[in-house]
Amino acid sequence: MLFKATPLIFTGYAFHVAQRAGLFNIGAEGQLALASLCGGAFAAWLPAGTPAPIALALALGAGAAVGALVALPPALMRARLGVHEVISGIMMNRIAEVLLPFSLATLLGATALRTADVAPGAALLRLDRIFPSLSGSAASLAFPLAIALVVALHFWLARSRAGREITWIGVNPEACRAEGIDVRGRLVLAMLLSGAFAGLGMSVTVLGYKGYFEIGLGSGAGFAGVAVALLGRGHPAGVLAAAIFFGTLEQAGLAINARVPKEAMTVLEAVAIVLVSAAGRFARSAETDTIEPAAPDAKDEPARGSPEVAAPAAGAAEEASS
Repeated sequence: MLFKATPLIFTGYAFHVAQRAGLFNIGAEGQLALASLCGGAFAAWLPAGTPAPIALALALGAGAAVGALVALPPALMRARLGVHEVISGIMMNRIAEVLLPFSLATLLGATALRTADVAPGAALLRLDRIFPSLSGSAASLAFPLAIALVVALHFWLARSRAGREITWIGVNPEACRAEGIDVRGRLVLAMLLSGAFAGLGMSVTVLGYKGYFEIGLGSGAGFAGVAVALLGRGHPAGVLAAAIFFGTLEQAGLAINARVPKEAMTVLEAVAIVLVSAAGRFARSAETDTIEPAAPDAKDEPARGSPEVAAPAAGAAEEASS
């Protein structure tokens, strides 16, 4: 369950970062796929004797850089040309889908549609080495790494000037532009951060699980991250809880596959998203219904028959009779 939840933490918070700026990063699927390919190939290219801290830092940096690079075209098209990032994000997903087998077969010369094994120093330690109770689990140190990075990015968005400006742009870009904030630059920055964070999801499958990249590894996590972000409401604790919830459903689908189709868990995920969305809508409607218009102030509208009303009326009657 922890293994299934970890990539959803990366992609879920990646979507949230873009959403803070008013962007909809639907391209996390392609960003994660190409980052996994390039990060895995780079980690396999490292010398076998590379120290673990250096190898891990280089492999994770390569994955984050490729994820940001894949997110750059949609970011520039939105900031410079006004092209909606959903259209360009879907386009980049399709490009990534074609580039994966082409790069493996033609550029890397792979015959089994997989990269070579990563360098020993670039492999993440399994959690069952630390906690014997997790014996047999595929979860690795990528899980605590995801939590630490989510918390760090959350505080950066809340405390730094650039992070606060990204949030302000998501609320009202025109007001930010009037205040002299570089709206285009912040939009590009938010999208690059989102792509880099999605690319770091390669640490779960490539560095912590398989030890290499193959076609289909980690597929679906980019799209599921959208649901995780919406369900978690953007808070780190909410994203973590939503990712664990979806990870539990995915693992449960494998456990009950002998009796019930595992797609039943996908139906439950959709039902959960619909119920949470409906609950938020009903809550907003209830708040609107409870707001009653303020009663008019007695000082502003004197009652009938009061001296303030009777005096002008008497004066008007005298003028009419004269």
